[in-house]
Amino acid sequence: MIRRIVGIETEFGVTSTGAGGSRTLGADEIARYLFRPVVERWRSSNVFLENGSRLYLDVGSHPEYATAECDGLRQLVAHDRAGERIVDDLGLRAEQALAAEGVDAKVYLFKNNTDSVGNSYGCHENYLLDRATQVRSIGTALLPFLVSRQLICGAGKILPGTPAGVGLGETPGPTYCFSQRAEHMWDGVSSATTRSRPLINTRDEPHADSARFRRMHVIVGDSNMIETSTLLKVASTRLVLEMLEAGVELRPMAVSHPVRAIREISRDLTGTRPVTMTDRTTMSALDIQREFLAAVQRYLDSGGWERDDRDVVTDCVALWERVLDAVESGDHDSIAGDVDWAAKLRLIRRVQDKTGVDLDHPRLAQIDLTYHDIRPGRGLHSVLERRGLVSRVVDDSAVEHARAVAPESTRAALRGRFITAARAAGRGHTVDWVHLKVMDGTLPTVSLTDPFANEDPRVDDLIAALGR
Repeated sequence: MIRRIVGIETEFGVTSTGAGGSRTLGADEIARYLFRPVVERWRSSNVFLENGSRLYLDVGSHPEYATAECDGLRQLVAHDRAGERIVDDLGLRAEQALAAEGVDAKVYLFKNNTDSVGNSYGCHENYLLDRATQVRSIGTALLPFLVSRQLICGAGKILPGTPAGVGLGETPGPTYCFSQRAEHMWDGVSSATTRSRPLINTRDEPHADSARFRRMHVIVGDSNMIETSTLLKVASTRLVLEMLEAGVELRPMAVSHPVRAIREISRDLTGTRPVTMTDRTTMSALDIQREFLAAVQRYLDSGGWERDDRDVVTDCVALWERVLDAVESGDHDSIAGDVDWAAKLRLIRRVQDKTGVDLDHPRLAQIDLTYHDIRPGRGLHSVLERRGLVSRVVDDSAVEHARAVAPESTRAALRGRFITAARAAGRGHTVDWVHLKVMDGTLPTVSLTDPFANEDPRVDDLIAALGR
């Protein structure tokens, strides 16, 4: 069994307001200002940075940050948070550029998954698999877990009511849901990405040696603000995948209609709504999650996951159980420091208790959105974090280190070293997940097909030749 490489891709929502609070610029205009310093420095809006990550402008004028390849859970959390700071820095510089041109505007960047007109943008997870693993079959086994995973790591959302006959699982009035992405998934396992957005994308694009590796591309997850939510999302999924690859027997739990189920689960904060299975029995989201949790606990007890971050995994499994207990008991405040949907729900309920407003009140919609503002001191999550009211996995020094330095235990270290050296030498270069290339063609292109190789004499030679 191979070590597990993981990465997170996050698309950010953007908007701006003028001095009077009115909207001033369209998303495409904001994006031009955001990426102006990137284009000036790199001559492109699609670049790899010295910390091994990828930063680019995605469809719909969404800034997207893809972490470098990580093989540690704390490491991944640090690099995910580093992405927030890198993108927020672009927002600050955009405001300065606008001010220099006489435009009084504030730029807002949100680490969320929906905008006010119903569009959705993603937070995708990538898990390296052995080539022998059948992605579609293991994906089918993973579907019940992903459909119900929102209980432990959803970002939370106020869902407006929908009239009868519109969509799946209509709601007569606004309701608070576990997940932002649940309403925007349209398939279970598919090679599509946007046309028919699936929970799992099966496109065979390993970004590595295709004879040895595959990539599990999960696109159903919410963008998380609390570090423990990110950790729990990735650690639980990574554990379930490893367990499935190891051939651990699970109770058959095939969901009959995954798309309908994920919506229905999202709208039921009790976790008890019956979900129809293919064998015509029913299970609740809590039932499904407890089955997976029990299997993971047995797997760990039998000696699974003998790695350096075993302590982190043990803590995650304990939190997983505690979150399910809180959902079952209805004591959501007990997990409000660890899980995004519960943290946001506590804020909303406190305002409701003080003012008596309904869920469709604009003030609550503002809380729903502002929770995801990535600007330190402005976003509600950052305020909670500064007050010590939400949990952390890494400290600020680890995040700052991740802003500048690639993970040292994966091939990202080689990519970061090359980019840093090429810039210092003033040499034009191009980089992707696999290739390192000097633009003038005077030096050989190096292909890094092993994601675990953090040393390579070919890269050493290439870097040495840059200054000649």
